[in-house]
Amino acid sequence: MLYQAGLVLEGGAMKGVYTAGVLDFFLDKEIGFSSCYGVSAGACNLCSFLSKQRKRAYRVTVDYLDNKRYCGPYSLLTTGDLFGADVCYDLIPNYLDPYDYEAFNRYEGDAYAVATNIETGEPEYLPLKDMNKDIVAVRASSSMPLVSRNVGIAGKWYLDGGISDSVPIAKSIKDGNKKNVVVLTKESGFRREPVSASQLALIQARYIRYPQVYRLMKERHTSYNAMLDELDRQVEDGSAFVIRPKKKSAVHRIEKDRKKLEALYEEGYREAEERYMDLLEYLAE
Repeated sequence: MLYQAGLVLEGGAMKGVYTAGVLDFFLDKEIGFSSCYGVSAGACNLCSFLSKQRKRAYRVTVDYLDNKRYCGPYSLLTTGDLFGADVCYDLIPNYLDPYDYEAFNRYEGDAYAVATNIETGEPEYLPLKDMNKDIVAVRASSSMPLVSRNVGIAGKWYLDGGISDSVPIAKSIKDGNKKNVVVLTKESGFRREPVSASQLALIQARYIRYPQVYRLMKERHTSYNAMLDELDRQVEDGSAFVIRPKKKSAVHRIEKDRKKLEALYEEGYREAEERYMDLLEYLAE
């Protein structure tokens, strides 16, 4: 069933496998949303959700951990991307674990990948309409600073959407969605800490032509924590429904332990299952 509601998916690199579990439960229960917004890993997971390919997002996360071209120092040193762009956005979807483009085309709602315009410092919500072409928007949304190349689209340059809008519920509300289901990868009680001075120095040097990146990263903890406060208020007044881990995960942003990733995927599925009746009640109100 396609509910008239927004689905908002946070990033978190490989912690996004939690979201993959949540979305697979939604697929099992045939729960869909009229508007979907994915950030970074959330955008990647969103693709397989909209093509209704159960457990594909999980496979993409864990099946290529030993491939040096998929993720790691070799990819970073040889391509400039920690996550190899050719592997993630061509080899996997077109050959190794084929993406169902026709199923995606049957989706009747609106979908967006959130990316940061590094010249303006503003988030942009790039429509996903034709995944053969728009996969570059997903790549832009997922390009983490310092470990990814800037991604060019139509004369503009982009990086990870999480820099400017980690959880785009405000955009969903602006688009007219009175109900929003938000999937976070950070645990309950999480508060973002300031970026270290050493990392800020690297960012300032790397993006000297794009000073907005430095500004956003310097202010990111403040804006993120303010978003969490607002989201908590929306949960209290019934305008938002949040699914997130109950405790801090053992999975790192870049994780090579398949068992840890599998456990986090199962945690996401289980949490969605436990919240199922509450979710149906929320969507039906």
